[in-house]
Amino acid sequence: MLDGFIRVAAASPKVKVGDVDFNIEQTVSLARKAAAKDTAVIVFPELGITGYTCGDLFCQKALLDKAKLGLFDLAEQTGDLNTVIIVGLPYELGGKLYNVAAVIHQGDIVGIVPKQNIPNYSEFYEMRHFTPFYEDGIIMTEDDICFGRAVFNCDDLSFAVEICEDLWVPSSPSVEYVRNGAQVIFNLSCSDEIIGKAKFRRDLVKMQSAKLMAAYVYCDAGLGESTQDLVFAGHNIIAENGKILSESKRFANDNEDDAVIYADIDLERLDADRRRSNTFISDISGADGIDIIEFDAEFADITPERKISKTPFVPESKDDLASRCEDILNMQAAGLYTRLKAINCKKAVIGLSGGLDSTLALIVTIHAFDKLGLDRKGIIGITMPGFGTTARTKNNSINIAEEYGCTLREISISDAVIQHFKDIGHDIDVHDITYENSQARERTQILMDIANQEGGLVIGTGDLSELALGWATYNGDHMSMYGVNCSIPKTLVRYLVSYESQRTETSNPTLSKALADIVATPVSPELLPPTEDGKISQKTEETVGPYELHDFFLYYMIRFGFTPSKIYRMALIAFEGSYDADTIYKWEETFMRRFFAQQFKRSCVPDGPKVGTVSLSPRGDWRMPSDASRNVWLDDLKTVKE
Repeated sequence: MLDGFIRVAAASPKVKVGDVDFNIEQTVSLARKAAAKDTAVIVFPELGITGYTCGDLFCQKALLDKAKLGLFDLAEQTGDLNTVIIVGLPYELGGKLYNVAAVIHQGDIVGIVPKQNIPNYSEFYEMRHFTPFYEDGIIMTEDDICFGRAVFNCDDLSFAVEICEDLWVPSSPSVEYVRNGAQVIFNLSCSDEIIGKAKFRRDLVKMQSAKLMAAYVYCDAGLGESTQDLVFAGHNIIAENGKILSESKRFANDNEDDAVIYADIDLERLDADRRRSNTFISDISGADGIDIIEFDAEFADITPERKISKTPFVPESKDDLASRCEDILNMQAAGLYTRLKAINCKKAVIGLSGGLDSTLALIVTIHAFDKLGLDRKGIIGITMPGFGTTARTKNNSINIAEEYGCTLREISISDAVIQHFKDIGHDIDVHDITYENSQARERTQILMDIANQEGGLVIGTGDLSELALGWATYNGDHMSMYGVNCSIPKTLVRYLVSYESQRTETSNPTLSKALADIVATPVSPELLPPTEDGKISQKTEETVGPYELHDFFLYYMIRFGFTPSKIYRMALIAFEGSYDADTIYKWEETFMRRFFAQQFKRSCVPDGPKVGTVSLSPRGDWRMPSDASRNVWLDDLKTVKE
């Protein structure tokens, strides 16, 4: 197993009620199909060996004996497969009949798990035939098979099994299974189809996976079950911590291609979520009457086929993106609104560069002032042209300030910085880090002093990506009185400004056009002189690397704690066709080096609102020593070259 990825499947084969041989044949066929795709575990429907709708035939010894023989036959026929197979059947033990799931691997029946909650209401009358199982511990059957509630461990995978109704009750067995280490829950089901039930079922599986911080693989019976009174749709669902990864077409399992769904589960992602949540309580000692069954398995290393987004901070759906942008702007504005109200402040000071970050900060401040009912003239936008300022960015900053109805001031920093160079003995023709940072610090001094004059608040413009890379001048643009963009990554900043441009397209075309041009402008601090034709000469992404790559690295490192080597392999998939392997390696190495070296800047950032799952605030989500070694991370990244 590489990087914690395993492939799982849910299969709804054709069924003939009571025809065990036919059902075994169909099960073997789909199991082999799944094994050919390097599937680690495949689950089949409830009572699939006999069919769920046998009714009083479950009281017939001939059927029960045949089902048991079919189980051993299935194990023998799949003995050459390195895929765990989970099937359902009726099973008699101690004079009682149980509805069970059998776990099979390479010819061995590893364990049998009985259904605990037996429905006997509405269209269900399972108590007529089956006994609920509530016993603690494992019972050994006459065939020396473990029988009872258990978590199964193999090749760094821990999984458990529950059956249909077990999911629908207030206290599902899966709750105790995950407390005992299960990362994936497999559910064998035969859920009939009635109007509205599909959505409810989908939501139930999705939310159960979120509640358990687990993957949930739900396998439903389909066409072939008796339709004497009910209809079954084969509605299979695979979810991972609140996200549906795969879902079958209903009423489609007559076609073998539609009978099986697959998904690649990221076990390390699940483990990371559990580690970071101290309210997720586990007891892997086998408490609560649940035993641990271990068996040997070695699953294939797979290249995950699941969608890995280039922009994990940005929703893929346009509808979701618009809604997300609205939510984020409201959260940012709410943070600033609350701060302004708490200190009874009616003015804000923003340095306007004509770039993305300062534009977003202005948009947020506009929203906050409108919510407070304050005059927008209290927002003082200051453009501070210097040695690298271009006409394009300067004009855009002027245009948006005027269109929003803010107070606009222009203060050139050139003379002040030249005097500063004389004071410290720096040659103006030497365009080094001193040349650049002196300009950034002069601008910050202007903003701070005007805020003092006006009794206002300096609104920070720096974003999350810049904090991660340390791409900010210490005590320059690094500092403010409230940083509204502190948890917004650069890739998302662009979408937020674009959203505002689209939102104002009808009400204020001039503003919309200026915002759109800002979105199209290359990211730059504009601290070096422009080209001879007046264009931006200093492009951030040419120096520090593409922000879409850095945001990708940032998300998976901070959100899940993934190793650099895993992040690299995921990036190869996500950015295939955009960047080659050497380019991804180069910039990931740059990211790791800069992230560790620049922690001291993050240790003293201003207050600002957290709006997403990734934050680098030293008072909130990220506490890291400024002198920590980066060698472990760089050494791990080097392994991808070995």
